[in-house]
Amino acid sequence: MNFVDNSKISDFKKLLDKKKNQKIFLITGKNSFYKSKANKFFRFSKDKVIKYYFKVTKLPEFKELSVILKEVEKFKPDIILAIGGGAVIDYAKIVSIVDYRLSKNLKFKLVNYENISKRKIYPLVAVPTTAGAGAEATSNAVIYINKIKYSVENSLLIPEYFFLFSNLIINNPFNLKSSAGFDAIAQGVESLISMKSNKSSVSFAKKSLKLSLNNYLSFLHKPNNENSKNMLFASHLAGKAINISKTTGPHAVSYPFSAMFGLDHGHAVSLTIEKFLLFNFKNINHSKSKFNLLDRYKIIFKLFDVTNIGELNDKIKFFKRKAKLIDDYSKLGININKSMNKILNQISELRLKNNPIRVKKNDIREILND
Repeated sequence: MNFVDNSKISDFKKLLDKKKNQKIFLITGKNSFYKSKANKFFRFSKDKVIKYYFKVTKLPEFKELSVILKEVEKFKPDIILAIGGGAVIDYAKIVSIVDYRLSKNLKFKLVNYENISKRKIYPLVAVPTTAGAGAEATSNAVIYINKIKYSVENSLLIPEYFFLFSNLIINNPFNLKSSAGFDAIAQGVESLISMKSNKSSVSFAKKSLKLSLNNYLSFLHKPNNENSKNMLFASHLAGKAINISKTTGPHAVSYPFSAMFGLDHGHAVSLTIEKFLLFNFKNINHSKSKFNLLDRYKIIFKLFDVTNIGELNDKIKFFKRKAKLIDDYSKLGININKSMNKILNQISELRLKNNPIRVKKNDIREILND
């Protein structure tokens, strides 16, 4: 299965050249913007007024979100443009639906998972510079408050426009491609067994995994135009899958590892994915899903070209080794026993509820100690 890259720079330019888009607020990351060579790839008309905001924090944090909202209110753009990874696009998605003048209770709403907006404030264009998050296709965004992850759910968050340019990801650093690419794989796998999965999400997840599993390692070690395009589209399809199904255990447990220890998101997800798959399989008779969980595992086995859960776990570990995704806590400088209670207290209960098998804290403790 090959992806034909239909995103054209001419279409991007045509959109932003419209008279109604005179003032453009561009959110990006300083590293990603220049290392991806987006600064050379995109050329804006001289009559446009561009306000650049370069992301400071690694994770999308509420404090920085407040700064961006204030800057946007001062600038009063016609359109928001996000060029970057998941954090950049998540910032832009929230900014596009929040009126700064009415944002006094925003933190309270985020902490309590309340609706933060009922209308779109600014049209949004998303251009990912990583192949992993699929944020350009989802109706949710992540924000951290006091190192605790919160999810914003709102259909208005989906960008009006997105463009997939493979040349922006081909020269990404190995560790970024490794982590982001594995996130796309994990999203596809988790989507297939999520409690909220349906016929459409299964279709997106299968298509995504066919691409990612066949291109991930070559994209890491011998990147070229074809595998870069395929990984970028795999990421997009994974985003469409989890937009319906949401993610499960591995994602739920990953967030404290990013917040507390600075692990890249996909790397953090990789720590437990095969462990959760084994836990779910061992307890398959206790599945709460409306679908047959064993049938979904058979789909996963076929996609990974294995015949049983043991071979699946070995295959995932093989991918992780080749991708240099370390899962030895001591090598990562993590004292898992000392940090256990804090990790357990920061796990996303929202994502954990999507796991097909009910997971208790003692289960997670065993999974992390395995």
